Amino acid sequence: MSALNDYWEALSRLRSNTPVRVPKSSPINKDTVALEAGRKRGSIKKSRTSFSELIEAIDNAAANINHSYQSIDNRLKAEQSAKNNYRELYHQALNRELMLMERLAQLEKEIESLKKVVPLRK
Repeated sequence: MSALNDYWEALSRLRSNTPVRVPKSSPINKDTVALEAGRKRGSIKKSRTSFSELIEAIDNAAANINHSYQSIDNRLKAEQSAKNNYRELYHQALNRELMLMERLAQLEKEIESLKKVVPLRK
């Protein structure tokens, strides 16, 4: 009976994303629950009636977690895309600024050269 409790505790840790034996954010399935419980992969089998409730809970947890991971993944991709867009806009603004500064320097030199013109006498 303690083995079954180990599986339930492992499932609980995976749900809260605080696993001890498997990497964080691991997908929730029978194999990861077994590994997290310190058992071998494939030790949770449908053929064993004692695991029927556990398997149902694993399937439910996997469905719920996968939806939240997908929404987080979509948000992350959107934020990365926005970040890249803002970075591109920033670099374009810097390029414009440099070109305008160069043009301003050219025009100031032109103004200085025009100030040195001596008026013609009548």
